[in-house]
Amino acid sequence: MSYRKLRAAQLFTGNQLLDNSYVLILDELGIIEAIVPVDEAGPDIEQFEGILTPGFINCHSHLELSHMKDLVPENTGMIDFILSILKQRHSSEELIYLAIEKAESEMLLNGIVAVGDICNTTNTLLQKKKGNLFYHNFLEVSGFSPSIAEERFNTGVSNFNSFAQQYSIPVESNSIVPHAPYSVSPLLFNMLVNFPGNHLLTMHNQECIDEEELLMNKKGDFLRLYKELGIDLSFFEPSGFSCLQGILPYFKKNQTLILVHNVTTSKEDINFLKSLDSSLQIPQVYFCLCANANLYIGNLLPNVDLLLQSNYPIVLGTDSLASNHQLSILEEMKTLQHYFPTIELEQLLQWATLNGAKALQLDEMLGSFEKGKKPGVLHIKNISDNKIGTNSMVQRII
Repeated sequence: MSYRKLRAAQLFTGNQLLDNSYVLILDELGIIEAIVPVDEAGPDIEQFEGILTPGFINCHSHLELSHMKDLVPENTGMIDFILSILKQRHSSEELIYLAIEKAESEMLLNGIVAVGDICNTTNTLLQKKKGNLFYHNFLEVSGFSPSIAEERFNTGVSNFNSFAQQYSIPVESNSIVPHAPYSVSPLLFNMLVNFPGNHLLTMHNQECIDEEELLMNKKGDFLRLYKELGIDLSFFEPSGFSCLQGILPYFKKNQTLILVHNVTTSKEDINFLKSLDSSLQIPQVYFCLCANANLYIGNLLPNVDLLLQSNYPIVLGTDSLASNHQLSILEEMKTLQHYFPTIELEQLLQWATLNGAKALQLDEMLGSFEKGKKPGVLHIKNISDNKIGTNSMVQRII
């Protein structure tokens, strides 16, 4: 069997950055054989500048919205963004499928090897069956009125069954999940969380202050959203709790929950999370950052320093081409590095690789350079002062 031997200025293993005194060895199929000191590696070592890293994990995407690139104006705020999506998401099947194929090719080119993808339809199923990327499909359900809970749940189960029957790479790569606290009734939450085998879930969380206003006080701009959608909110009584505090008790301690966006997540929310965590009452929580989408929609960012201090694992996502100019985890890291310059390079890379693989429960195959894994190999160029900058570029090696 032949082997490839790769050496760079730095080697990120998924856990730590190593200097250029180590060599990554892979077999001809791209499976990791070992990391060895350079004086034990022998001849024929391929040399690279910059960093070698495992492939990137995109923990939050909406591949089915790829045809909406450049259709939604920037900085409209959450309510008008949602209304734009609802009004413009329908298009011809041909255009939708072509956009999905193009968007997947973009993710491949940008070094992404696995995706946590939100699905409201089965439009992406045909492309995913080609096996170009690993996907965990989150079959998303919404319905704020309890009167439609059963109908929406049944639609979600139907979509789930379509994916479960036709896509199982790997096995158990599909879940049925709630959209957001402002769009899912308590009855529907319970149906979704208790769906058999639903061990991995995700949810849009605290994207804007208006979510908090609605759920805590029945005030704010979300009232305009539901009025425009013709939804009568006379049934709704505010909880008095923040979004995060109001919904966490629905989830089970044997589940994993990826919370996406977290723009208004507060210190009080973190303390509440920790109080439940200490009594083993909540699932394993990951905070997913989609910085470029947050800037695109509302020109706001989460308090990343607070999330870092919480010690809950952080992962990265791109969101959709309706809310982002590209599908690139490197571009997400660039934005985070720019706005939060104290984040260490090693931290950013771990969020983009091993943390993401663990969140999507793919870490037996992806996320780190460990013997027997096939995580892909990326080359990040133009790293200056151990920081990812505007000129940094990524190239897929394997």
